[in-house]
Amino acid sequence: MSDAIATGRPQIVGVHRVSCRGPGDLSGVQALVDAGELDPRDIVAVMGKTEGNGCVNDHTREYAAVSWCHFLAPYFDCAPAEVESRVALVMSGGTEGVLSPHFTVFTRRFADGVEPSSPGKRLVVGIAHTRDFAPEEIGRAAQVDATAQAVRAAMADAGITSAQDVHFVQVKCPLLTSAKVNDALARGLDPVTRDTYESMGYSRGASALGVAAATGEVPRERIADASVLNDWSLWSARASVSAGIELEGNVVIVLGEAEGSLSPYRIAHTLMRDAVDAASVRAMLREAFGLDPDRDAQALGQRLVNLLAKAEASPDGLVRGQRHTMLNDSDINATRHARAAVGGVLASVAGHTALYVSGGAEHQGPPGGGPVAAILRVDAPPFLRE
Repeated sequence: MSDAIATGRPQIVGVHRVSCRGPGDLSGVQALVDAGELDPRDIVAVMGKTEGNGCVNDHTREYAAVSWCHFLAPYFDCAPAEVESRVALVMSGGTEGVLSPHFTVFTRRFADGVEPSSPGKRLVVGIAHTRDFAPEEIGRAAQVDATAQAVRAAMADAGITSAQDVHFVQVKCPLLTSAKVNDALARGLDPVTRDTYESMGYSRGASALGVAAATGEVPRERIADASVLNDWSLWSARASVSAGIELEGNVVIVLGEAEGSLSPYRIAHTLMRDAVDAASVRAMLREAFGLDPDRDAQALGQRLVNLLAKAEASPDGLVRGQRHTMLNDSDINATRHARAAVGGVLASVAGHTALYVSGGAEHQGPPGGGPVAAILRVDAPPFLRE
């Protein structure tokens, strides 16, 4: 837990959505720095959408993460390799369809000499990391438990005391490569699968169940090794998990709300029941923020920072009773189809296409659906206004 959080100093969380011309392009971030709108030393987390394929061999994620490490290192007075232990960097590959590559940057600073009297709950952010996983631990209970522990640590880092105030938990997790599979086999141990692409689903699923255990959505005793990718009745309404080749352990970002936060932002979440469930997202915006996406389109465009969502090709092969072919396409992976479909649906609500839509929603929402969170700007506290 941050010392400032422990001593009750009110936190101010900022959010910037920054477009990019490629996975290594941070010119938009530099422009914010030059304009005095962003202090890189305040950055605690970055969620990026890069234009790779989102599969095992998507190296745009690593390219983006390395670029961020080199950008931030001088500000943190550390080596680039040390940045990722201080900032949660989560890069999600795949911007199919209308989705636009971008970064969502979270900053956090603490207010001194200000009474933490809050106009209600406001946005807070916390981060944590698990240990590195052995190949045979990926997709199994060891990953579930380590993720749950990290989620609880990130909640504490955010100053969140009730799981009800957690609205979105973003996790980045590792996958199995051929080298990792061979390493386990050489030690006489069986990995959860020998298929590197399939390992992404196992890693995402175990991590999501770890989130569910930490938030109390699923009792830990109901989760076993055999639950992962098998018992679809177990899922989290707040978990969003992306797998990648660029890391060995899990990175966790908890987004929620807390009293005493002086952030000019709020967050809310809902569930899409299927890939075309725009109605649930529209209802969330009305109920949580008083904004109707059609009537208040201009205000929504000014206040909405981003929609964060998971997308999945329904495993039963149907969307509202109609057959889909996403699972049978040998040319384009189902996760890519799902991102494109859900991205288009959400863009029609948000009015822009720089949206964080991640594919592969194993145990993240009901089968075929997935969690969605919205971050909107509200009036800033008086002492923050210019």
